[in-house]
Amino acid sequence: MSANAPEVIIIGAGTGGMCLAHGLRRAGIAVRVYERYRTRGDGLHGYRIGVGPTGNRALRECLSPELFAVYMATCARSPRYFNVLTEKMRVTASFPLRPETETDPVESDRAVSRMTLRQVLLTGMEDVVHFDKTFTHYEQNPNGRVTAFFADGTEVSGDLLVAADGTHSAIRRQYLPHARIQDAGSINIATKIPLTEHTRSLLTDEIREGISLIFGAGGLMGVLHVMEFNWDRYGVPKAGVGGNEATLIERWPGLLYDNTRDYINLIIWSAHHRFPPDVMRMRGEALVRLALDLTPNWHPHLRELFTLSDPHSCIPVKVATSEPVPPWQSSNVTLIGDAIHTMTPGRGVGANTALRDAALLCRQLVAVAAGEKPLPQAVADYEVEMLPYGFARVADSLANNGTSGDDPLYRPVVGRLALMAARGYFGLTSRVPPLRRRFVDEIYSRRGAHD
Repeated sequence: MSANAPEVIIIGAGTGGMCLAHGLRRAGIAVRVYERYRTRGDGLHGYRIGVGPTGNRALRECLSPELFAVYMATCARSPRYFNVLTEKMRVTASFPLRPETETDPVESDRAVSRMTLRQVLLTGMEDVVHFDKTFTHYEQNPNGRVTAFFADGTEVSGDLLVAADGTHSAIRRQYLPHARIQDAGSINIATKIPLTEHTRSLLTDEIREGISLIFGAGGLMGVLHVMEFNWDRYGVPKAGVGGNEATLIERWPGLLYDNTRDYINLIIWSAHHRFPPDVMRMRGEALVRLALDLTPNWHPHLRELFTLSDPHSCIPVKVATSEPVPPWQSSNVTLIGDAIHTMTPGRGVGANTALRDAALLCRQLVAVAAGEKPLPQAVADYEVEMLPYGFARVADSLANNGTSGDDPLYRPVVGRLALMAARGYFGLTSRVPPLRRRFVDEIYSRRGAHD
C-alpha cells in the first residue's frame, strides 16, 4: 500500500458500499465497513433488483474475477418478455426482450435477488465488515482526519468517511442538513411467493418467463416477476446447470447465509389515499389481508398468489425521492447511492447508479494512492461527476413513476381515461414492429447500455 493511500471508513454494507469496499481492498487501500444489522443475514428480503450494463461494469471493475463469476452464476434467469397486463391477467402487450445478451457478462440485464447479491458482496470480507454498529455522528478533526461514532460507545478514525447508509442516511442529515427527501405520494405492498408446481401453474408461460406490469382499474398498479435460480430448494445446483457455474455455486460459502430459493415477486402500489393510515406499521398477515381487500376484482390467480405468499416477506414501502442538492464544498466526507440520490423504482436504476458511484469513487481514491492527486481533489472530482448523472436518474425515475398529485392514473375521474390511454399505447406499440423495436431499445438504454 502506498504512503499516499487514504484510510477509508464506509457506513453501510449495502450494494454501493460493499462494491466500493471490494474495489478499495483490491487496490491495497485500507477500508473498514460498519453495518447496523447484527448479522449478514439480517435486514433484507429476497426481492428482485435489476442490474444492467452500468452496474455490471462497476461490479466487474471492483470485484475479483472469481467473485464476479460467482455474481453471474447466482443471478436469476433473465426475463424474456416485458408484459403489460390488466388486473384480469389479460395481456395488453408483450415485448420480446433480448435473451442473447444474457450470456454477455456486461452488456446484459441481470435479475438479482437483493439478499443473494448481499451475500456475494460480503464474501471474503469478514475482516473488513463490522456488524451491529449503528452510526450516530461524526467529527472532522483539525489534523484532516474524520472520526465516526457509534451507539455502542466506540469510535473509529480515518481519512475519508463515505455515507453508504441509504435513504435515511444519518451522515447526510449531519453533513447536508438542507438535503431533503420528498414523499413521492405512493405506497407499495411487496410479497414473495414460493415457486412451486402449483404456483407455477397459476401463470401463463409468457407471464412466468417475463416481467409483467399490471395496470389495474382504480389507480392500483402492480408488477409480477418470477425469479428462478441455478440451485434447487436444497441449495444444490440444478440438473443442466453448466459445469463451471455448478462448481462456483458449490464452492461459494455465501449460499450458507442465503435462504433465497425460486419465488414469485408480486407488488401492488397506489396513492396514499388508497391505504389505511397505519399501513406502514402493518406486517405479515395483516398486509396480505389488506392486499386482498384492495384487489377484490383482480383475477383469482393473482389473488391466490397473495394468499400463498410468505407473510414474513410481506412489507409496506413508502416511495421516496431526493430533491436536487446544489454542489457543496468537498471535504473528507462524501456520499454514494441512496444516501445522496434516492430515486423511485420508476426506471429501475437505483442499484445501477449506486454501483456506478462506487466504481467512480474507487477510481478517484486509487489515483490518490498512486500520488496522482490529493484526497480533497479526488473527492471533489467524484462529486462533480456524480451529482449531474445521479440527479438526472432521480428526475427520470420520478417522471416515469409519477406521484399521487400529478399522475392522472391515481385520480378518481380522469384515471379511467388515463388507464385506457396507457393500455392503448402499450397495445399499439407492441403490434407495430418499428415502435416495438424502439420501445425495447429504450428499455436497454435506460439500464445503462449506452453510458
